[in-house]
Amino acid sequence: MKFLEEIEVKDKTVFLRVDFNVPLDENLNIRDDTRIKASLPTIKYLLQKGARLVVASHLGRPRGQFNPKMSLRPAAARLRQLLPGTQIIMSPDVIGPEVEKLKSGLKAGELLLLENVRFYKQETDNDPEFSRKLAEGCQVFVNDAFGSCHRAHASVVGLTSFMAEKAAGYLLKKEVDYLKKITDRPEKPFVAILGGAKIEDKIPVLESLVNKADALLIGGAMAYTFLKARGLGVGKSLVEEDKLEIARQIMDKAEQNRVKLLLPLDHVLAVSVDSREAAGVVENYPLPEDLVGVDIGPGTVAEYRQQIKSARTIFWNGPLGVFEVEAFSRGTVEIATAVAESGAMSVVGGGDSIAAIQKAGVAEKISHISTGGGASLEFVAYGTLPGIEALE
Repeated sequence: MKFLEEIEVKDKTVFLRVDFNVPLDENLNIRDDTRIKASLPTIKYLLQKGARLVVASHLGRPRGQFNPKMSLRPAAARLRQLLPGTQIIMSPDVIGPEVEKLKSGLKAGELLLLENVRFYKQETDNDPEFSRKLAEGCQVFVNDAFGSCHRAHASVVGLTSFMAEKAAGYLLKKEVDYLKKITDRPEKPFVAILGGAKIEDKIPVLESLVNKADALLIGGAMAYTFLKARGLGVGKSLVEEDKLEIARQIMDKAEQNRVKLLLPLDHVLAVSVDSREAAGVVENYPLPEDLVGVDIGPGTVAEYRQQIKSARTIFWNGPLGVFEVEAFSRGTVEIATAVAESGAMSVVGGGDSIAAIQKAGVAEKISHISTGGGASLEFVAYGTLPGIEALE
C-alpha cells in the first residue's frame, strides 16, 4: 500500500475519499466535527502540493435517494471555516455534465466537494459504470476514509480500477499502523475488552482475539448470552438464544488456548432499560426473573481493573452497560479511566467507547482513538479491509 507522500500530485486532479459522516442537529448544524478535522492533514498536504482536489464522502443512509437533510453542504461550510483562503466549491451532484465541468475547471490548490455519494444506489452496489463516472477527470485516488474501508463501495473500492495511481492518506495510514500493533504480534500481556449489545456483531473478532489475547473482558448485554450459555439464570436480561452454542464454542476455545475469558461477577439491575433508575446490585445467580442487567457492578470493575493494570496492549470496543443512561454508565466510565491509567498501548474504537473516554476526560491518555468502530473490529478480525486491499 502506497502512502500519500510517495506519489506526485502537483497539477493532477486527485479524488480524495474522506469520512464526513458527521452528526447533524435538527437545524442541520454539525454537532461534532471530529471526522472533518481528522481529514485536514491529508487535505492540507494535497492542496499545498498543488493538487486539484475532488473530495467525496457519504452522510447517513439516504438509501439511493436525494435527501436534503443528508446533504454535505454543512460539511462544505465547516471546511470553509477550517481552511480560510482556500477556494471550496460545493457540487450540486455526484456525477453528470455539471460535475464534470466543475472538475475540469478546478485550479491547483482548489477543492470541489461532491454531494453525498449515497444519494446514488450504485455507490453501495459498487457499480462499475458509476465507479468510472466518479473517477472521470481524475488521475490519482487517495483514500483517507478508514471508517468506510470495510465497505466494498464504489467510492472506496470500485473506482480504484480506473485510477493510474492510488495511495493512503495520513488518517488511514495512522489507523492501520496502530491496528497492526493489535493484529501482528501485540506486546504481551494483551487484554481485549468487548462490550455492546450483540455477540452476532462480534463473532469474527471474538474468534480472532481468542487466538491472540491473554485476557478477554466481556461486558454489555452480550455478556448475558455467555452467562446463559454457562447455565446461569440471567432474569430478563437480553440473550441471543440462537448464539448460545457459539458462545460455548468461544469459551471452550479460550480454555484450550489458556486465554482468560472473564464475565461480570456482579450486575447493576433495573426494572427495564427505559426505567433510568437502578434497582440494585446483585452478585448471586439466578438473577431475579423480573429484572434486567444494565451495567457491570463494582466487583466486576475491580476484577477488570486488575487485568487492565497488568496489560501492555489493550483493544476496546463497545460499552459495558447501557452507557447512554447516566445511572447505568458508571462501569463503562470506570473502565475508560482504568485503560487510560494503565500505561499500555491502547486502541479504542466504537462510538460509545469513545464517548466514555471523552466523558471520563481521559482522551489524551489513549494511544489511538479509532474513527471507525465497525472498520476497526473487522480489521482486528481479518487483518485487512476491502478498502485497504483495493490500494494494494
